[in-house]
Amino acid sequence: MDEALDHYLRDANGSVALGFVDDLQAAYRLIAEHHTSGSPRYAYELQMADIRSLRLKRYPYLVFYVEHPDHIEVWRVLHGMRDIPPWLIGPDGDRADH
Repeated sequence: MDEALDHYLRDANGSVALGFVDDLQAAYRLIAEHHTSGSPRYAYELQMADIRSLRLKRYPYLVFYVEHPDHIEVWRVLHGMRDIPPWLIGPDGDRADH
């Protein structure tokens, strides 16, 4: 997320960067209110239990999260054009099994 914000501040302008933050906060609110609103696509694709993703409305980013009994854990915010599977697997080959 910091890379995205830096990119928008550097290559666009402050209002674009603020729009990104607003869109990200809206996604967080949606996830908090409707836990199952995200897609389980990558959970099936990578056999990563319970991970869901939600695409931001106006920016090409995905929020990856896991629902726990008492909270929601945001695991990654990644650009949608990246090769997502390698970014969801840790440097030691660890998966987001929660």
